Amino acid sequence: MTHSLALKVADAVADLLADPATAPPGPAAAPSNRQHLAYGPTGIALLHIERAAAGLGSWQRAHDWLAAAVRSPFTSGPDSHPFYGAPALAHALACAADHLPGAYQRARDTLDRQMAADVRRRLAAAHHRIDAGRLPEITEFDTIRGLAGYGAYFLRRDPAGAEVGAILDYCVRLTEPAAHDGEALPGWWTPTGPSGRPDGRFPGGHANSGVAHGAGGVLAMLALAARRGITVVGHREALRVILAWLDRWQEETGRGLAWPYWVTRDELRTGRLAPSGPRRPSWCYGTAGLARARQLAALALGDTDRQIEAETALVAALTDPAQLRATTDNGLCHGFAGLAHVAARTANDAHPSTVGQLRAAIPPLLATVCPPGTGPEDAAMAANRDDEVGLGFLDGAAGIALGLLAPATATPPRSAWDACLLIA
Repeated sequence: MTHSLALKVADAVADLLADPATAPPGPAAAPSNRQHLAYGPTGIALLHIERAAAGLGSWQRAHDWLAAAVRSPFTSGPDSHPFYGAPALAHALACAADHLPGAYQRARDTLDRQMAADVRRRLAAAHHRIDAGRLPEITEFDTIRGLAGYGAYFLRRDPAGAEVGAILDYCVRLTEPAAHDGEALPGWWTPTGPSGRPDGRFPGGHANSGVAHGAGGVLAMLALAARRGITVVGHREALRVILAWLDRWQEETGRGLAWPYWVTRDELRTGRLAPSGPRRPSWCYGTAGLARARQLAALALGDTDRQIEAETALVAALTDPAQLRATTDNGLCHGFAGLAHVAARTANDAHPSTVGQLRAAIPPLLATVCPPGTGPEDAAMAANRDDEVGLGFLDGAAGIALGLLAPATATPPRSAWDACLLIA
């Protein structure tokens, strides 16, 4: 019943967001969010693209949301990134075009050329920065705004292309140690706080672990490419460098392994993490996203023991009351729908010894998003109850509905909408 209700809730959300002209007001309608994959119409289009590709809805709804997005030109070049502007639109168009031969092809090809030029510019700046001995900004390499996110797109569009190889070369170089103020730091150490801005709480900067904004995304990019047979010089060694860093900082929660969101300069110097309470095990930060990235890396390296360790850590996180209490919303980025989706993706690749445990962890997550006894329409409205996140992809109703589809149907996504999250 839980799976059936989850699918009905996803249907109800799709109906609520059937037409951009009649959708509830919220951030998606704000002109400032039009180009944002996280909040705007391109992210909502992903829901309708996935449902149409799976035979659950009409393509017209996807067309209408894409049309709403492109009523004005999209930003490209230095002011764009994988979740904003032309790259965000390109991801949505690519998901649709995979199932509609000829549709959007000209626009997609134009966007590909713009993005390839942006990748070349970004890579030149990154290598110049490394040559000069400076530390990177998060936006240079992360999944949301940086080169790992561009790698996710081109790995799907043209895995053997020049862009993928060049981004992988950069990812390998990013894992080389850096020296700063007489200390040896990992190559992804940034001089700012997690926001990307100077932060007095992070004197000396930090090493970000997350899949969204840290080394976890670089690890996932390297692993996904290797699983497709796309490797560069130093590729396997780079995977092992990031895995070894995460090994160094992993913690035992009493139920299983967990990984910190980041490591500060003081923690690096003392070799110990500062005490903290239970943290939510989300996609963007924490154990869920990192467990998936580590599983993918283990599969790429043929390391069965590490694979089982990562899958077991995810089971522990998804069944730990303390970590689940720290999870306070249903969204895709750091909520229960995202946990259910990551669990389903991880279970699809899991070792026989852990796959049953992973699948058993999914129904309680779905029940949190779709409580038994709740009508699908009521749950759909509840998904849109937060005016701050509203309808959108990363935190809002569209993302919640997308996160429910694979767990509810026990089938992988048909449109690769989650390629932008570097989990598949």
